[in-house]
Amino acid sequence: MISKLFYIETDSFDPYHNIALEEYLLDTLPVNSMTMYLWQNERTVVIGRNQSSYNEVNIQKLEEDGGHLARRLSGGGAVYHDTGNLNFTFITSDADFDLAKQDEVILNALKKLNIKAEVNGRNDLTIDGRKFSGHAYYHTNKNSLHHGTIMVSVNENSLTDYLNVSKKKLASKKVESVRSRIINLNELNSSITVNELKNELIMSFIETYNSNPTILSEEDLDKDEIRRRADRFASSQWKYDRPETFDKEKEQRFSWGTVTVKYSEEAGLISNSAIYTDSLNTNELIKLPSKLKGRRIDSTLYEIADNDEERDVISLLLGG
Repeated sequence: MISKLFYIETDSFDPYHNIALEEYLLDTLPVNSMTMYLWQNERTVVIGRNQSSYNEVNIQKLEEDGGHLARRLSGGGAVYHDTGNLNFTFITSDADFDLAKQDEVILNALKKLNIKAEVNGRNDLTIDGRKFSGHAYYHTNKNSLHHGTIMVSVNENSLTDYLNVSKKKLASKKVESVRSRIINLNELNSSITVNELKNELIMSFIETYNSNPTILSEEDLDKDEIRRRADRFASSQWKYDRPETFDKEKEQRFSWGTVTVKYSEEAGLISNSAIYTDSLNTNELIKLPSKLKGRRIDSTLYEIADNDEERDVISLLLGG
């Protein structure tokens, strides 16, 4: 049961610091508590844990423009952040994780700003069918986080310049482009600001959980540990894909997400493979490449499948 609330925001726009701070808060969460963390990144594309940076992002243009590529802990798809976007994170124990209640904090804050929004599926908030907030989730063996974006006045030109969105994904959403599917909150309330939204989120956090939070300061946290984590998130090894080249590539959209399989064959056997996906489940496909190695692409592959996602990927491999 949640008996203590904490609130923290950072004035850093550095994505590696901000993701490191998020992970630090997750790992050091006090028992029976919840933390709400608000943060912003400047000109950044953040990809899901299991996505291909080269498939999802126009990396050359992003970096030429002084932007940053970052990879988060959670699954899901690629998103663009600038200072017209506000990121939120709720951190609590697995036992106290309540997605509907956490969404309520955001929805009630927006009501105070005369904006009526709704939950759409498992990981979007929308207004009249147009998305302004995408969510993702990450679980450790004891704690969980729920984080996402809230688009207030995001530069939509930059968003479309830097993101390479799968045509299959757009088709599944029955839209022709990313821009036709999204909406900034300032299109509905031209006076809204990120700071105003922050204030309403804090008030809604208090009202939803019926308690006043303790305000955390980064000055009271372990700066060296956060810096060490930030260096890991900024490293090429974390951000970019494996350097191997593959002979073949297949992509398919399933109910749980889009998956891309890259693989090579020698003497009719799979010699190497990599699997990239925007699935919200970060662990379902991690072991599949090692299980595929040395196997022939035929119906016997189903014998190695341990879950529905693995069976779907095998069906993609067998499908030509």
